Amino acid sequence: MRKVTVLLLIGCAVLAACSTVDCPLNNTVMATYKLTGSAVPLSATLTVSTARPDGNDSVLLNQAQQVDSFSLPMSYSHPEDVLYFEVQGTAQTLKDTVRIQKTDNPHFESVDCSPAMFHTITGVSSTNHAIESIEINNPNVSYDTSKAQFLLTFKSNIN
Repeated sequence: MRKVTVLLLIGCAVLAACSTVDCPLNNTVMATYKLTGSAVPLSATLTVSTARPDGNDSVLLNQAQQVDSFSLPMSYSHPEDVLYFEVQGTAQTLKDTVRIQKTDNPHFESVDCSPAMFHTITGVSSTNHAIESIEINNPNVSYDTSKAQFLLTFKSNIN
């Protein structure tokens, strides 16, 4: 009987020492852009790129068509992201620059989970060749993709 009690206590101690960590399945932090206005879905071809520190461009969204929303990553170590939007319609190609000011917030859940960087958007501006307006809808960028961070309106004459 004493051996059974000792074995039960050891079993309880082992079970109590183990923990289950629920790492998020969607562990990618992306900013979501929702298109608004009369040009939805966008019939023109949309390419979005950004400049890398080595001076080259990195394409984030390549020749998307018929889009009404899209998601793009944000940098981890810069207070401002600069994105280049190229909208290619049937008659012309227009280019805009979007500047996003943000703060980076390290996010830690557990040593078993990959680290992440959440962001708080503090400002946004753009040139207005193809883009009519861009505004902040939700300043918090995290794992939650249910609410778009940006509302983006393209001019109606670009399609």
